Amino acid sequence: MLFFSNAYNGYSQNPIIPHIYAADPSAHVWPKDTNKLWLYTSHDVPGTNHHATMFDYHVFSTSDLVNWTDYGRVLSVDDVDWAITWAWAIDAVYRNEKYYLIFCMMEKATGIFRTGLAVSDVPQGPFTNIGFVQGVDNGQDPAVFVDDDNTPYLYWGGGGHCYGARLSDDLKSIVHKTKVELTQQLLGIFEGPWVHKYKSKYYLSYPGLHNGEWPEEMYYAISNKPLGPFKYVGKYIQKFKGQAGSNHGSIAQYKGQWIAFYHSAWLSGNGYNRSLMADYLFYNPNGTIKQVIPDSAGLSKGKPTNCIIFLEAENGKPAGGRLEGTQGESSFPGYSGKGYVTGFDVRHDYVEVLAQVSKDIKANLKIRLSAEDDVTADVLVGVTMLAGWDGTKIKKTNGWKEINLGDVQLKAGDNKIRFSSHTNANVKIDYFKIEHVDK
Repeated sequence: MLFFSNAYNGYSQNPIIPHIYAADPSAHVWPKDTNKLWLYTSHDVPGTNHHATMFDYHVFSTSDLVNWTDYGRVLSVDDVDWAITWAWAIDAVYRNEKYYLIFCMMEKATGIFRTGLAVSDVPQGPFTNIGFVQGVDNGQDPAVFVDDDNTPYLYWGGGGHCYGARLSDDLKSIVHKTKVELTQQLLGIFEGPWVHKYKSKYYLSYPGLHNGEWPEEMYYAISNKPLGPFKYVGKYIQKFKGQAGSNHGSIAQYKGQWIAFYHSAWLSGNGYNRSLMADYLFYNPNGTIKQVIPDSAGLSKGKPTNCIIFLEAENGKPAGGRLEGTQGESSFPGYSGKGYVTGFDVRHDYVEVLAQVSKDIKANLKIRLSAEDDVTADVLVGVTMLAGWDGTKIKKTNGWKEINLGDVQLKAGDNKIRFSSHTNANVKIDYFKIEHVDK
């Protein structure tokens, strides 16, 4: 886990996730746990000056809108055999007891955006690519809306166009002859459609441009049917100080309150290094949306937020790490997630995870493990050895125990954290935890 307080960013509550540059938040509350809210987001590389450098996706969750968890990388271009780059906006859907990531990347063979599909047994992933949605061309910025009768609909669009269609039950294709172009119904539409339902009406919100001029503002239209026709109503987030040029977001209800999620450049001052934002959203009696004014107090009204990055050892390559000579197992009880990593048979066997941050920070590293005997270990953060060569031993634990390995320095961008034992040892690694100490 990676923990941060808002002393890190200088704001009271917004941006909500200060330790990483992320954008395009898609918000959901899943039926199996209505106490938890989930965000599925794109990821900006620190220091970049182009959106072509977007490479992977992250998932965040909260149970109180103050304390958040970042589950690390959940899918990257490296995991998608048909894609080359441009990992732009995503959405997610719960369907047939599975969690699906609906994403867009550029296809190698054609150079156009495809709407990809990836699956996981758990909402936090990581997700496994299973192809792309058939029947969708130039499928940028996909979003899925599931109606009250369980019918799924897909919306997508970019470059001033927007489309919608019914999805097949397995989400793998659009239903024949249901595709409609919505462009002419949506004043100023540029990209990023999102649909939610309020009092039996369908609201399509989107980033738009006034007379084609940047920066983007958040517009919306209303319909009596999921595929329209839609009637343009107005803007619900106008231009604001510190915005990123682009904007993109979602509207979701959580514990009886409606929330607008979007992004800004409040931390970086750079439109290519964006940060996640959230403010409460309210409706007028006639169903129109009141203006959302970006506010540093945010959802917690000034109470500092915390964020935890939780890096499960068994997730391996899909989460940006690696298992070398080791393997995931689940026979020993008491682990978190889907299991743990074991099989440290020779010295160079290891488990590696990936922590991504937006700037250099000092942090404290912990690992949850189970060791039946004393273990002498090598622990690397980047190129820095933390333990092992000085003879430091981890004492046997008599079950699962969280071990404090001391302070580390994380660099802006990717940080590989590796654990390996010196000798054949019956040790099991559950997760890695990093607590921010620069406060």
